[in-house]
Amino acid sequence: MRVLGVDPGTAALGYGVVEERATAPVCVGFGCLRSPAGMALPERLLSLYRDLQRVVKEYGPSAVAVEEIFFCRNHLTAFAVGQARAVALLAAAEAGLPVYEYSPLQVKMAVVGYGRASKAQVQDMVARTLGLDSPPRPQDAADALGVALCCLFSRQTLARVEASRE
Repeated sequence: MRVLGVDPGTAALGYGVVEERATAPVCVGFGCLRSPAGMALPERLLSLYRDLQRVVKEYGPSAVAVEEIFFCRNHLTAFAVGQARAVALLAAAEAGLPVYEYSPLQVKMAVVGYGRASKAQVQDMVARTLGLDSPPRPQDAADALGVALCCLFSRQTLARVEASRE
C-alpha cells in the first residue's frame, strides 16, 4: 500500500508519501506545496489543487490520509485550513482514492506512542521509522509523513485484529 499523507494549510500544504514494505515502511517522497501570499484565496486554493493533482499523478498512491483540524484559537486560521483540507479531499475523490482522516492525537499516538508528544518528537520518530538521516524539512512535510505513517499503522493493526478473529 502506498499512502499520500497531507498536512493541510493554505500558505503551505505538506505532503509525504510512504509505502508499506515487508520489513518497514519506506519514504517515497515528500515536500511542501506553497501558494503565493498575495493571491486571492480562490486562486491560492486552485494553485494548491493543481499542484496536489500533480503529486497524485507523480507518486500514484493507493490511498490518501489527511490530518483533521484541531481546535484552533483563531477561527480564520481554522477556516483556511478547512478549505485546504477540502482541496485535498477533492483531489483524492477526483483520482478515485479512498480517504482516511486522523486527528493530531491519533497521529502522535501512532507515530510516537504518546498523544501529547511534541512536534519535535513526532518529526524525530518519523525520521527514525523511515530510516532518514534527519527529520524531513519543512515541518509541514514531516507532519504529512506522520499522517501517512498513522494510516499505514492503523490499517496494519486493523488487519491483525481481523486475522486474530478468524
